[in-house]
Amino acid sequence: MVAPTFLWRDASASARWWQIEITFEDGSPGLHAISRGERLHVGEIDPRCVAPNNELPKLTPQEAASWIWKPDAQSWAAFKRRSLNRPATVTITGFESEARKQRVSSGLVTIWTSKDPVGAPIFYRDVPLMPAETEKGIIKPLDQTKLPLINWRLRNVGESTSRLLLTGMYTCANCHSFSLDGKTLGMDLDGPKNDKGMYTLVPIRRLMSIGTKDVVEWSTSGGKLTGDIRVGFMSQVSPDGQYVVTMIYGPGAQQKGSLNNFYTANFKDYRFLQVFFPTRGILAWYSRATGKLQPLAGADDPRYVHTNAVWTPDGKYLVFARAEARDAYPAGAKVAERANDPAETQIQYDLYRIPFNQGRGGQPERIMGASENGMSNSFPKVSPDGRWIIYVESRNGELMRPDGKLYIVPVTGGQARLLRANTSLMNSWHSFSPNGRWLVFSSKSRGPYTKMFLTHLDEEGNSSPAILIEDATASNRAVNIPEFVNVPPDGMLKIDVPAVEFYHRYNVAWGMAQKGQYEEAIVEWRKALELNPTESNIHVNLGVALARLGKPEEAIAEYRKSLEITPNAAEVHLRLASALADTGNLDEAITHYRKVLEIRTQNESATYDATTYNLLGRALSEKGEMAEALQDLEKATQLRPGFGPHLYDYALALVRVNRFEEAQQSVEASLRADADVGEAHVLLGELLARKHQLPEASREYQRALQLRPDLSRAHLDLAMLLVAEGDISGAVQHLREAAKGSDGATAQAATRILQQLGQQ
Repeated sequence: MVAPTFLWRDASASARWWQIEITFEDGSPGLHAISRGERLHVGEIDPRCVAPNNELPKLTPQEAASWIWKPDAQSWAAFKRRSLNRPATVTITGFESEARKQRVSSGLVTIWTSKDPVGAPIFYRDVPLMPAETEKGIIKPLDQTKLPLINWRLRNVGESTSRLLLTGMYTCANCHSFSLDGKTLGMDLDGPKNDKGMYTLVPIRRLMSIGTKDVVEWSTSGGKLTGDIRVGFMSQVSPDGQYVVTMIYGPGAQQKGSLNNFYTANFKDYRFLQVFFPTRGILAWYSRATGKLQPLAGADDPRYVHTNAVWTPDGKYLVFARAEARDAYPAGAKVAERANDPAETQIQYDLYRIPFNQGRGGQPERIMGASENGMSNSFPKVSPDGRWIIYVESRNGELMRPDGKLYIVPVTGGQARLLRANTSLMNSWHSFSPNGRWLVFSSKSRGPYTKMFLTHLDEEGNSSPAILIEDATASNRAVNIPEFVNVPPDGMLKIDVPAVEFYHRYNVAWGMAQKGQYEEAIVEWRKALELNPTESNIHVNLGVALARLGKPEEAIAEYRKSLEITPNAAEVHLRLASALADTGNLDEAITHYRKVLEIRTQNESATYDATTYNLLGRALSEKGEMAEALQDLEKATQLRPGFGPHLYDYALALVRVNRFEEAQQSVEASLRADADVGEAHVLLGELLARKHQLPEASREYQRALQLRPDLSRAHLDLAMLLVAEGDISGAVQHLREAAKGSDGATAQAATRILQQLGQQ
């Protein structure tokens, strides 16, 4: 470790010069230095991170009263060598003047240097604390436009500065983890449209690049999962890098909806700007070999929330936090105004251990000492020798709790002990060094801007007082998620993330398309395609934009390209089929509609199926294949009961086979679902007119025209009724409206009748 800064406070107001003497147990000559009274000061400020909702860092009262001294490199090297595994005494004596004739104060401390090397650098996230009120009452921990200010750094404690590995990300990347063998990095990554279900797995190299090929989408990872599984929370890579364990929404959580599975409260107070913890969820495991994400038996009970899972070093067990599941936002609950506000949803986790058993899971066992203690026990980390668990204990929830303290307990359970290394405020985000002798953790004991500390652990898990790792970042930035990486100090030099540039371009294009700016969106989609030519979704979105601009043939070409990449994408087959049907290619459209139904999985909804059956039935009806068309259209009404558009389409087909009574029943049902569809009123009017119920038919046509004054068919049908009643002038008025309409066949019929009436 590089030379640390020694701090002391002096009760003597007259002390202005200090003599530092270091003596060694072996009696060899000591070291001597003079300090002329330098005060501790706030370090570098990043001007980009100064905001209305934070303050410049300032010294604590103790720090402001402290004097400092840092040994030079030569003295520090001698100190470490001569205090190796044996004590050295540092005595600081205060004097009134440089002459040092009158001693006015004195203090001493005993220090020794461990024989255990730290042995690995620390990877961590370096973030601004800039809560933002994006709109009235809506607070975010960091405004979306400030995301590029987040940095990722690597620190070798034997060097005085950190290495910047990654910066300028346009999308959010969160919790990271490394395999114990130092070969694999896993990290949460927000994808297109801020999708929280993306995860990257990438080999560790000196120069790393994370492309879209390295990104896993939890929602498309197959397996036995059903429903909404977008969010993978606190994912952890296995020791050998072959598996990932994560928390996803379970069956009970799906029923409640994602907003009721995580308790989140954001505050303007930058000191503790967010409370965040899950209240529902199960554990799932991902295999790199199979590409599947599956629930872990024994940690998939929807009655509980299972979270914070980590691996034992042999990969045989998982240690995780569990509590009874509950609503994140109970009805009538008050809104928390600060961290540890009693208004927070209350949840206390206990720690459990469960066998992984090659993904088969097993029976979870409560870890005694870290459970049923009236506190919340979370964030377990298992030591590399498999003997110990160090975890965070707090009154409620998890993550960066103001009252969080680090405890150690045997991995099989037993007496939990408070670590001596704990500081006065928030102790969390801890990580073992690969040799198990050192622990890095984050703390706010030196101010709101979180810093990281290092402590030594002996054979019995006893920790030393924590030492600040200085200059990890600017003074007005925070350090979080520090984790040791089992690589040499120069094992990671830079991380490029071209995937993020692609996602950024994707988001820009998506935003334009949502605003109806299709020409501009097409330009951006094509740029995104240059970054990732094999991304099938780009072709789909490009096709949609082209279709909206009235370019169906170009849209069809893009859908075909998408299917070349993902042949079994049901949604793309459906879009292609609809586009083909619109251009009159009914045979091919029918083939793709049937393909959708063939590749359907249990994850899609009945609504999706109903849409497909309805469109297939309409295409078959247009071809005149009425028997099969009616079967499919009826199936659509059964899968989505009471849905007006499907009932209307079924009624149209029934009319074509002269089943008029059934058609009337279906169109009346469609109008009960939605009475504001003009075409349905026209169809009902025609069916009533066929039964000679002319006044009723007339009312339907008039209702249709109230809803759609430009509805040519309603004008024509109503005109024919008026002709039958002898109201020629009224009929002529409606015929002229029909003749002006966009429906060619109806306009021609109206013009012909006007000619017959001599009213051109």
